[in-house]
Amino acid sequence: MNMLANDKGVNHGVAPVTYGQGDRPPRGDYATAREDYTCEQNWSAYTPAEHDLYRRLYERQASQLDGLACDEFIDAVRHLGAPDRIPRFDELSESLYQRTKWEVVAVPGLIPEEAFFSLLARRKFPVTGWLRKPEEFDYIVEPDVFHDLFGHVPLLFNPVFADYMQAYGAGGMKASRLDACELLARLYWYTVEFGLIHTPKGIRAYGAGILSSAGELRYSVRSPEPSRVGFDLQRMMRSRYKIDTYQATYFVIESFQQLFDATAPDFTPIYQAVRQKEEIEAGAVLPGEKLYSADSGTN
Repeated sequence: MNMLANDKGVNHGVAPVTYGQGDRPPRGDYATAREDYTCEQNWSAYTPAEHDLYRRLYERQASQLDGLACDEFIDAVRHLGAPDRIPRFDELSESLYQRTKWEVVAVPGLIPEEAFFSLLARRKFPVTGWLRKPEEFDYIVEPDVFHDLFGHVPLLFNPVFADYMQAYGAGGMKASRLDACELLARLYWYTVEFGLIHTPKGIRAYGAGILSSAGELRYSVRSPEPSRVGFDLQRMMRSRYKIDTYQATYFVIESFQQLFDATAPDFTPIYQAVRQKEEIEAGAVLPGEKLYSADSGTN
């Protein structure tokens, strides 16, 4: 199963992937990887031009957060440190570990799904070591260090979300044995990558794919076009997603605690129930389901 991408910003492949499949080889030097696919960051190899490119990417996304990203993300993004250089993973891990017992580890790029699940289950988040090229400023085929750091790492400072990510990793290891990775990958896609949350201020984004995208952040929260459906675990697992355009459906949680609680049950009977039902096309709205309106931007 390959987690490919939406379009306008990054191909979101740090979710579970099958290494080496596809028409093009993944970027990154896999010769440097250890048995668990982690490697050294090699921070000294980043050039001044790469640090400057990271700064420009960071500043573009940070300027859009107010009124579109959830407060938990906005409060946590400062932990990434000064935006004028690519963070050192070891320094970032020290700060992260003090708060939620998580660490950031470098990987060459896309990694096998079981390796990915295992790292999450051990509270280690894999971050791609390389940075996109200047000509890829607005679109990149695979997730790079900016997408992984800016999009994913801040919410790992939130204790509830951090626990959800570990539970997801543990669930992924079991899903591999049950041949259910595709169903679990849809949960990751619609929460970790493209999740929205209902707050007292209105609909806000928390998914990394949205938060690191130049255009989808505003679209996901403000556009009247997509469907915004209330969180439903089986509905998510049945729902197809878009890999070549903005999402046609987003799922909305009421809190991170709701998200964590949803990972607590044994998914074995849930997988069985989902397999007995038809898949749902992206953008479809089912009778009677809870829908959320686009945020007006007035709060």
